[in-house]
This record gives sequence, C-alpha cells and structure tokens, in this order.
Amino acid sequence: MSIYQLENEVISISVDSRGAELKSLKRKDTGTEYMWCGDAKYWGRTSPILFPFVGGVKNKEYRTQGRTYSMTQHGFARDMEFEPLSSNMPSQHAPAPSRPSENASAENGSEIWFQLCSSQETLANYPFAFLLKLGYRIQGNRVTVLWQVENPGKEVLHFSIGGHPAFNCPIEKGTNQTDYFLDFGNVDKVVSTKISKNGLALDEKETYTLDNGKLPISEHLFDNDALVIEGNQTDTAALCRADGTRYVTITMDAPLFGIWSPAGKQAPFVCIEPWHGRCDNENFQGTLEERQWDNQVSPGETWKASYTIAV
Repeated sequence: MSIYQLENEVISISVDSRGAELKSLKRKDTGTEYMWCGDAKYWGRTSPILFPFVGGVKNKEYRTQGRTYSMTQHGFARDMEFEPLSSNMPSQHAPAPSRPSENASAENGSEIWFQLCSSQETLANYPFAFLLKLGYRIQGNRVTVLWQVENPGKEVLHFSIGGHPAFNCPIEKGTNQTDYFLDFGNVDKVVSTKISKNGLALDEKETYTLDNGKLPISEHLFDNDALVIEGNQTDTAALCRADGTRYVTITMDAPLFGIWSPAGKQAPFVCIEPWHGRCDNENFQGTLEERQWDNQVSPGETWKASYTIAV
C-alpha cells in the first residue's frame, strides 16, 4: 500500500494504491479538505471503486455460464492492491512510466494511473479475464476520474462499475448537515428507486420535488438507504452551503447514480456516486447477463467512462 500525490496551482490530491482510492482533495488557497476522512465510527472508506458489481446481488450470489458464484456487495476491486502505471507527480523528476495512449496529450504532472488485472484469486468468484485501469486527471479546480475496462479474454465480459466518493458535509465549522442542500441542476424533480432492508431494488419509486434544482438534506433523508436516481435524469449533482452556493459538483456520463449517508448515524459526510450498474431487483431470478444496467466488452475491446469533481 502506497500513497501517491498530485497537485497543480489550485488543488492537491492523494491516492492510495489499495483500491486506487482517492483519499484527499484539497484547495491550496484555503486548505479546505473536501474528502471524508474514513473514520470507521461512521464509514471506514473514502472513495472506493465499485467493480465488477455495484450494490449487492440477491442472496449474495449470481449465475453465469451455468454456474453459481458468491459475491459481496460492490465487488472486490476496492479491497485489492492496484499497480501504479504512471506517477508523473511534480515532486518526481524521473520520466513517467507509460500510461494509456489516449491520455498522452495531458499536461505533464496532471495525471496518475493504476491498474488491476484478473488473477486466479478473482477468477474463483468472477470467471472473466479483465484489465481495469483507473486514472485521475487534475486541471484547475477539477479532478476527472477515468475508468477503462479492457477485455483480454475470448468471451464477452459482463460487469458493473461505479464511484463512491464521500464528501465532508458540513464543510464549515459551526454549521449542521441539515443546513445544506443537494443541487441536481436544471431539473424540477428527481425520481428515486426505493431500496429494501436487505439492500435490493424495489419496484416502488419516490419523487422528490426540487426548488430551483435543490433538495434540502433533512435529518431523515437517508433513513431508507440511498437515493437511487436512474435513467439519465440529470448529469449533475452538487453539495451546497446554506446560502445555496455549490462547494462540490459532480458531473458524469453515468446513466444512474446514488446519494448516500449512513442512516441514523448523523455521519458528517454525503456520498455522490456515479454508477454504471446497481443492485439486483428484489425479485430478480436471472443470470449476470440479464441484470439491469449490464455493461459488456467484446474480446479485445475497451470500455471507457469518467466523472468529474469540481471544488
């Protein structure tokens, strides 16, 4: 496990090679830390990668290729050691190792990349060859999180992938989380899929009416688990101070996302989670290939996605 740092004139970030997890995002002018610290009293993670599953599978098992496999919630990548591919940090003077070619135009010192390869360990519970690459690119006040899933195998690769970044909320001393707002941009409502007590999706929906795109963060907003916003309802989700100004904004190409904070803990953070996939439906009986929001990569091909955090 190693910590890698990257900075420009506006922000600095730290990334742990375990899970290639973003651990810190600070503005240099104010010293403000935006990422949750990972205090296990509330939740011991900061920004895990969710792969090859987002959410849970029914009865903690799934079916593919005529067999049944066990799988924990959110998959295994978040708990595995990633190999650094590039670490062209300002403090380093040696030439940077090779990185994915489509990012070669990025400014020197602006990116860091990690990879995780399938192994005998992963194949035991997920019978697909894969190469997962995770990159962080900084530019001005923004961090772009880049995902690439490559298929080196001989059969179609099925997977889900998602982010789970947790942001400090409240962000200012002397304020309460209930002083803050979620901002979903230029929409007047969002519709959330309800989640059951065992973490599976229900057929029920809940509609949240917004005021100029905003939803107050009430004390009981997360009593029934995450808000799950499906179907490209918006490409923006932000956290706002009491005066309505945004201090963290996520923009994404994901078709769905979650908003979460642990129920009943008064945890001082809120997660905004871009997802390409989600948990099983409560009544789901199908195979991996039949899951909603399934992603596929043909042999020899690469799947790509990203999201951006602005502070």
